[in-house]
Amino acid sequence: MKNHEIDYKIFGEELQCVEIELDPQEAVIAEPGSFMMMTDGIDMETMFGDGSKQQSSFMDKLFTAGKRLLTGESLFMTVYSNSSSQKKQVTFAGPYTGKIIPMNLKELGEKIICQKDSFLCAAKGVSIGIEFQKKLGTGLFGGEGFIMQKLEGDGMAFVHSGGYVVEKTLQAGERLKIDTGCVVAFTGTVNYDIQFVKGVKNAIFGGEGLFYATLTGPGKVWVQSLPISRLAGRILSYGRGSRKEEGSILGGLGNLIDGD
Repeated sequence: MKNHEIDYKIFGEELQCVEIELDPQEAVIAEPGSFMMMTDGIDMETMFGDGSKQQSSFMDKLFTAGKRLLTGESLFMTVYSNSSSQKKQVTFAGPYTGKIIPMNLKELGEKIICQKDSFLCAAKGVSIGIEFQKKLGTGLFGGEGFIMQKLEGDGMAFVHSGGYVVEKTLQAGERLKIDTGCVVAFTGTVNYDIQFVKGVKNAIFGGEGLFYATLTGPGKVWVQSLPISRLAGRILSYGRGSRKEEGSILGGLGNLIDGD
């Protein structure tokens, strides 16, 4: 294997964390802010890019780090290395309620495409890049699905999802229609596209947006039940304050117009 081999355990149900066990000289990379705790003997180092090209030039590292800005991530990644002679553990936690999905890239074609904010951590050597959707319609209307993260390598990677996660295996030519925000990840063999919701009434009164994602097999797809954007939007709507007519007929009519 080109990437470090790591062992892991996932704890919890709705608010999960993943404990990574590192042998001597093994390392794991993670997004800043995902760290929870670690045992003594692990060194932490912050670096440009994703840490997968240690011998690359400064300009290569700067270019890799700059691409991460397009996905809304930090310029830096954090590397946790076991510098001791014994096994050590480091734990990472999901940023909000949901599930942590372990992905063995070696068994998944060595390439995974995921939402830009779903990557949590991975074995050192896994490359974290960006994946542009090539079709014009996807780029203009894809929303959360336009610029996605690309995980490449043959090691373990961990992705976080919101709510409950459903794993689907699509056969060749089999198509799945999904809300763009509910797509967590899919293998590199799956074709991703955006389609317009047909029908004027569906588009105006459907309450689900004008577009949905279509994923066509073969390959695996991971779907989340609660995108963070949907949760944040609902919290903001309640935070604006309740109507004075709450509970009356007028209040119910207002909620109907709002789509609540």
